[in-house]
Amino acid sequence: MESRVPIATGLISGVLVAVLVIVAIVALGPDPGVPRATPSAPGSPGSSVAASPTAAGGTAVPSTSGTAPTPGEEAFHIGEPAPALVLPRVGGGTIDLAALRGKPVWVNFMGTYCPPCRDEFPVMNGFAARYAEAGLQVLAIAVREDEGTVAAFAQELNATFPMGLDLDGSAQRTWEAVVLPVHFWIDAEGIIRDGALGGIGPDIMAAGLRKIMPGVDVTP
Repeated sequence: MESRVPIATGLISGVLVAVLVIVAIVALGPDPGVPRATPSAPGSPGSSVAASPTAAGGTAVPSTSGTAPTPGEEAFHIGEPAPALVLPRVGGGTIDLAALRGKPVWVNFMGTYCPPCRDEFPVMNGFAARYAEAGLQVLAIAVREDEGTVAAFAQELNATFPMGLDLDGSAQRTWEAVVLPVHFWIDAEGIIRDGALGGIGPDIMAAGLRKIMPGVDVTP
């Protein structure tokens, strides 16, 4: 009889432990009335910016992968009168933007050492030739380079449009052309109608030209 008492006591203790475990699971588990959140794919509605490496102090740093944001209209002063542009011209003479008033003008700030500038020149040549009868004027402005270097570059790429020399970078500062190459499209009234950072193709070039040559069928 005495041997049965410890056995019964053990059984009762085991049952009590099991009951306590079940109660704890129910208390700590999710509320069945509240929908559970599921992870969202990056970029999907409801998803947040991926927090990748944490900065000092434990602050999450948003992921910087992907393309950089395109500068807005204010970056190119779209809708504003174009700044003055008077520079020495490669081969002699002067480039004066004011003297081209009444014609659509495409201004490109560039550098001969810049791969995207080199890639863009043949395409720009094509546009300059195709829309010369529509009055299009294309100007390339080399920043902080000597005339000999720029002249050799123009000859190598068969540039068909004038090239100016911004020898001290003053025009670059005035136009806020911080990154080279950069493009500005100016209408016949001297107003900047579009702009783009360089490394662009014929589609973007054509879009800029349409802004300054209304009524002209500009194709890439």
